[in-house]
Amino acid sequence: MMQTLPSYLEGAWRTGVGDGVPVADAVTGEVVTRVTSEGLDLAAAVAYARRTGLAALAELTFPQRAAALKAAALALQERKHELYELSARAGATPGDAAVDVDGGIGTALVYASLARKGLPDHTIIVEDDPIPLGRGGTFAGRHVLTTPRGISVQINAFNFPVWGMLEKLAPALLAGLPTLVKPATPTAYVAAHAVRIIADTLPPGAIQLVAGGVPGLFDLLGGQDHIGFTGSAATAARLRSDPAVTRRSARFNAEADSLNCSVLGPDAVPGQPEFDLFADALVTEMTVKAGQKCTAIRRAFVPEHLLEEVAQAVEARLARVVVGAPGAPGVTMGPLVGLAQRDDVRAAVARLAAAGSVVWGDPAEVEVVGADAERGAFLSPLLLRADDPDRPEPHEVEAFGPVSTLMPYRDPARLLDLVARGDGSLAGSVVSHDGDFVRQVVLGAAAHHGRILVLDRDSAGESTGHGTPMPQLVHGGPGRAGGGQEEGGLRAVHAHLQRTAVQGGPHLLESIVK
Repeated sequence: MMQTLPSYLEGAWRTGVGDGVPVADAVTGEVVTRVTSEGLDLAAAVAYARRTGLAALAELTFPQRAAALKAAALALQERKHELYELSARAGATPGDAAVDVDGGIGTALVYASLARKGLPDHTIIVEDDPIPLGRGGTFAGRHVLTTPRGISVQINAFNFPVWGMLEKLAPALLAGLPTLVKPATPTAYVAAHAVRIIADTLPPGAIQLVAGGVPGLFDLLGGQDHIGFTGSAATAARLRSDPAVTRRSARFNAEADSLNCSVLGPDAVPGQPEFDLFADALVTEMTVKAGQKCTAIRRAFVPEHLLEEVAQAVEARLARVVVGAPGAPGVTMGPLVGLAQRDDVRAAVARLAAAGSVVWGDPAEVEVVGADAERGAFLSPLLLRADDPDRPEPHEVEAFGPVSTLMPYRDPARLLDLVARGDGSLAGSVVSHDGDFVRQVVLGAAAHHGRILVLDRDSAGESTGHGTPMPQLVHGGPGRAGGGQEEGGLRAVHAHLQRTAVQGGPHLLESIVK
């Protein structure tokens, strides 16, 4: 029988019992590992985090925690080739793996740098000077941020097993909260290997990982704990309704998949740099990680008089995409994470195509280099067109794969109405060199987005792209996108701390925070 993936709990690697869930190689279909948490003591793991992890982190000041985070990132940097190799089994090309692995390492290093420069050499943060609350100057108040007596539980999606873990671990670690990681089953073996690399660089109890289900875990959580979730809106809603959140007030932050959009301005006609930038960005977002990104462009809004020309430009670029086994000669897009995911995407495409048409690609067949198209989870990139953008499907159905839908609009007012029908997005973008149009779209769409990228000829050289969250900026979105925020530099650290207003005499207040 294939080896069962162990969990890292209470400072040791422990293996669950039973057959577990088989996890297949996305390229060959062969079983890579089995995942089960049956028989593992999650209550003991939580107690260990609260006892050992909290105590170990409490002994470190913010700069010392930053040093530990940097050491973990550098350990990953030294052995990242191992994570690249494992990621290939999950369908990631070297470029895809770089987005996840290098992106995660870079995020951790940014947080370490921000903490060294922006946090005090202390274990608490004093937010303000004494605020006078009386006329005689003998009574005042101020705000302090301290570490809760709980843990950070992170529940991650399959598409970013390294970056998704590190961008949650970094602020929790800096805030002094020990982390319990629950990676998504299809790529849990990648996340587990990352934990193997960094476990010894961190204080005891600072990180644990459970491979498999977490039955009963939320029963152990309450108002001192922080839950970070990345995944589907449906799962986020279910977790948000748990008594741990609704009754005991555990902090809950969700980042859910969303129907992100990109808008081409009317000024960006063929021959203008912005026209090519839009087509390039759309193909990039369709093919990086085979479109399995929560920030990928799902709705591509185009002036109706440019629809055919944009379609032709995107088709020409998609014709150069080579689908196949990661690392095989010429391959630029790998498979989806698994056959079940391919089935889900095909079903979603069928619903989307009912509201329009497929203008590029075949949902049922794809030419593959270096692998068997049916044994692996391969799918052609698929460009769709919404013939009637008022139909609900393009604004409600997400195909979480290499799929995007072109949608025509007549004018800015009509455009903003269509954008809003996505019911909240993580990321949007506007590709235009017309300042008036950009301003109108950004201000009109901001209420529905957590982040909006403006792309034009002047910024393109340094732009990080539509789908790339930056650790210095908040990542999240309203409505369907989860209603939460991650990253944002030190904002994320503050979000893990407890803000308390302390009142008293100025001298005693000073003695408390010194």
